[in-house]
Amino acid sequence: MSNSPGDKPSTPLHSVSVAGAVIREDGRMLVIKRRDNGNWEPPGGVLELNETPEEGVVREVLEETGIHVEVERLTGVYKNMARGIVALVFHCKPSNGTERPTSEAIAVKWISQKEIEEKMQEVYAIRLLDALTKDDPHIRSHDGKNIF
Repeated sequence: MSNSPGDKPSTPLHSVSVAGAVIREDGRMLVIKRRDNGNWEPPGGVLELNETPEEGVVREVLEETGIHVEVERLTGVYKNMARGIVALVFHCKPSNGTERPTSEAIAVKWISQKEIEEKMQEVYAIRLLDALTKDDPHIRSHDGKNIF
């Protein structure tokens, strides 16, 4: 199957990432302030070829925050139309560990829903807010800044 017109097949240029909507019992959610761009985002990153999405989100959350998690369910699929990135977001619960800055995160915090709405860009905030609902999974597209 090709994604280009004509007889010449093409290779899709998509990348798959995973992120954790890590929610404590008190409702606060785990976020990182990225070292490279200063944005507040849920912890996550590129899925490796040799791992399942669930393994990838566990690895990424631990690498970026110091927190071990248990994956509970898929809450959303988000496509950045401008960059060809498909992000799978999973509702996770923390199992142990202590949050700490890492090579990828200058800050790691547990924040409230109100703080999510105030501090985060729409395309990242919606991933956490969607995880708080029961009508999973959400499927959304965006341009890197705004949800369509």
